[in-house]
Amino acid sequence: MSVADVQLKEVAELKPSLPLEEKELNKTVAGIAATDTSSNAASSSNDSILNSGGPTNIDWDKKIIKNAHVTLELKDYNAYNSSLHNKLKSYGAYIAQEQETESDDQIANDITIKVPVEKFDDLMNSLPGDGIKVLEKTISTEDVTGEVVDTKARIEAKKEVRARYLDLLKQAKSMKDILEVQDEINGIQEDIESASGRVNYLTHAAAYSTINLKYYQFLNGIASKDIKPGFLSNVSEAFKTGSSVITNLILFFISIWPLVIAGILLIFYYQKLRLKKSLAHVPSNVQNAQVSDTTAAQ
Repeated sequence: MSVADVQLKEVAELKPSLPLEEKELNKTVAGIAATDTSSNAASSSNDSILNSGGPTNIDWDKKIIKNAHVTLELKDYNAYNSSLHNKLKSYGAYIAQEQETESDDQIANDITIKVPVEKFDDLMNSLPGDGIKVLEKTISTEDVTGEVVDTKARIEAKKEVRARYLDLLKQAKSMKDILEVQDEINGIQEDIESASGRVNYLTHAAAYSTINLKYYQFLNGIASKDIKPGFLSNVSEAFKTGSSVITNLILFFISIWPLVIAGILLIFYYQKLRLKKSLAHVPSNVQNAQVSDTTAAQ
C-alpha cells in the first residue's frame, strides 16, 4: 500500500475526533498525500539515476574526476579547428563551452571539452601534432569515491527517518499534528533531493573528464618571439606609468595630511624656541639699545 493510500485511509480514522469540518480535513490530507506521492516518485527517479550505469561502461566503484589544461600554438588554425571538431565525435566527447577571438595579430579559441573518462588519455595524446607547439599541459585528478559513498549512506539514513515520520503521521490525532509532521517530512525530502543532486553531479563529473583547451595562431607571419611592443606603445605605457606615480603621490600626501600639519607646527615652534634662546644670551644693554633703535626708527 502506498503512502498516499495510507494517508487517505487515515482520513476515515481522523474524522470522528477532529474538530474541523469534514471537507476541509479531506482536502488537507489529500493534498499532503499527493505531495508525498510526487516526492516519492521523484526520489525513486533519483535512485534509478544513481544506480544506472551512465553513458559509458566504466568502473563505477571508483569516482575519479580528471581535469586538464592545454595550450597550443598552431601554424594552421583553420585546419586544426576543423580537424578537432570532427575528432571529438569519434571519442564520444562534446564541447561544453567555446569562445573564439580574433585580433590584428592572432586568432584564438578557448574551448571546454567533456570526454568519457576511459577516452581521456587517448584524446589528450591526440591533441598535439606536426607543427603544433605545446605551451602548457597540466593534468589534475580528484578521488571523490569517499564523498559519493558517504552521501549515499546519508541518503539512506534520511529515508529511514522519513519512514518513521510517515508512521507518526498515521498516529496524528489533530490537524496541527499532521501539519507539523508534514513539515518535518518536507524538510527531510529536500535534504534527500539535495544529496541526490550532489551524487548525480559527482557521478557525471567522474564519468566525463574535462579538458580546457586553448589554441591560437599568429597572423601575418608574426611569431611569438617577434611580438615586441612598439615605440608608440612604450610612450603610451610611460605616460600611464607617470600619471599613475603622480596620482599615487597626491593620494599619499592627502592620506598623511595630519602628519604634515603636525610637522609644520613643530617647525614653527622650534624656530620660535630658538629665537627665544638667542635673545636670552644677548646682554641687556644691547637689547635696550636694540629697543631704542627700534623706537627711534618708528
